[in-house]
Amino acid sequence: MSELIASKIQNNPKYLQLVRSRNTLSWTLSALVCIMYFGFTLMIAFTPDILTQPIAADSVIPVGMLMGVGVIFASCVLTGIYVYVANHTFDPIVNEIVSEASK
Repeated sequence: MSELIASKIQNNPKYLQLVRSRNTLSWTLSALVCIMYFGFTLMIAFTPDILTQPIAADSVIPVGMLMGVGVIFASCVLTGIYVYVANHTFDPIVNEIVSEASK
């Protein structure tokens, strides 16, 4: 990419808004994932009695097992949310910015 096109892209207000939006979304989702993982780890450290309780009176599956699977599943869902937003919101804006800079 030539320097002229790169400077047109970097000076485009749509590009600056795109960078802000993308950073906001990615940092928010990253914070949620960190809170989930660190929260689960802190529960293991400080409240193991809650996590070792069975999910039902006659079950051998502990609550912590379901919570661990829930944390992993929620991380996958948050990743899917980012991918969906990136594909349906960010990519069209990127294509528009590039086409404007190429003119």
